[in-house]
Amino acid sequence: MIRLFFDANVLFTAAHNPKGKAALILQLVKHGLWEGITSDYIAQETRRNIMAKYPDRLAALEMLLSDLKCVSSTITYVCPIDLPSKDKPVMQDALAVQASHLLTGDIKHFGRYRNNPKQTMGIIIQTISDFLIAQHLDE
Repeated sequence: MIRLFFDANVLFTAAHNPKGKAALILQLVKHGLWEGITSDYIAQETRRNIMAKYPDRLAALEMLLSDLKCVSSTITYVCPIDLPSKDKPVMQDALAVQASHLLTGDIKHFGRYRNNPKQTMGIIIQTISDFLIAQHLDE
């Protein structure tokens, strides 16, 4: 089964834009097409960002989070790629839950590792668009 690990920027985008591609993927997770996972570290970051920019979308974010498995952030793996310290827990948590995919909009830090699971211990790092194209759903 495809196990999607969601980064904060994807959750933020889905909560802010309920008609967008990120929200579509989360709806498909809700309906059982894929397994959706995030961590408490990411959930907290997303809540802070939503409250700072779009506090009226906090309830929407909480609904999205309720459809995901939310795990405690644990540092059980050494981060296999070069990332800023704030992004290392994202990769480490994705590894800890044995995600097949890490979905992120952070091209600046994760971009050079996109679609290259040999560099990322088997995890496919993709943007929402990358993932939809790979699943033949972006037409």
